[in-house]
Amino acid sequence: MARTIIGVMGGGESAPESAIRDAYRLGELIAGAGWVLLCGGRGAGVMDAAARGAQSRGGLTVGVLPDKDTRGASAHLDISIVTGMGSARNVINVLSSDVVIACGGGAGTLSEVALALKHARPVILLNFDLGGLLGEYRERGLLHDAATPEEAVQIARRLLGETL
Repeated sequence: MARTIIGVMGGGESAPESAIRDAYRLGELIAGAGWVLLCGGRGAGVMDAAARGAQSRGGLTVGVLPDKDTRGASAHLDISIVTGMGSARNVINVLSSDVVIACGGGAGTLSEVALALKHARPVILLNFDLGGLLGEYRERGLLHDAATPEEAVQIARRLLGETL
């Protein structure tokens, strides 16, 4: 049986401190649920914090890297997937995830949210306000908002059909 993969997307060097704190806690909770954490793999911001949080609880971490090598990779990855694809690797991130949780970020994170929704992957926005954008996906049940990492995981459980 395949393990559930939760993609955590968010900013790198420009990620706000609050998003980094949320990502770390989210990583802990993902590991605690027995899920695999997948992220963009870089050693900065949300990606690094989520991987660090998951590893701190014995979780399996996977990073899909944009570069041709692992030089910029998080030290908290169990599996590094080197793509040499730059931002095109965002498609791999979202299509490999059963649920995508987006923390604070910029255009790269927004592209991952859009790609996930386009491919009917459920997305949870963790303190990532898109305003009225993408309302049709909210109506279709693909786009959800969460105020805390705990709430994000609770929504993910519901989306996956898991009971507490």
